Amino acid sequence: MPENFTVSIVKPNAVRTGKTGPILAMINEGGFEIIAMKMVKLSVQHAEAFYAVHKGKPFYEGLIEFMTSGPVIVMILKHEDAVETFRRLIGATDPSKAEPGTIRRTFAVSVQMNAVHGSDSDENARREADFFFSGIERFLS
Repeated sequence: MPENFTVSIVKPNAVRTGKTGPILAMINEGGFEIIAMKMVKLSVQHAEAFYAVHKGKPFYEGLIEFMTSGPVIVMILKHEDAVETFRRLIGATDPSKAEPGTIRRTFAVSVQMNAVHGSDSDENARREADFFFSGIERFLS
């Protein structure tokens, strides 16, 4: 049975260019409830731990550099079948291949600077939520 939450990160480029508000509006309009949210600046160590699954891949070093280049907004989002529903809302990783009206098609600059992260599985949503938020920081309705 699918989980009812996912994790999203508004990436440094979107925060830096003032796209956080419009992205949050699209998330809200998509029917998601924000049950945890905070702004953080990832250290290299935190970014390496979060993206450890990608270590050794050609894009890894650039990803770490990019994700530590400025603050990000991290959220746990609640919605029925949250992972799949949110992945549809954000669109393909490559913004040029994302459907019109998706967050990435609207706000992304490139594959790496694609405005938002969304968990790719229920298992990763749990891992990512636990990475960023303690129990006291989650507001379940």
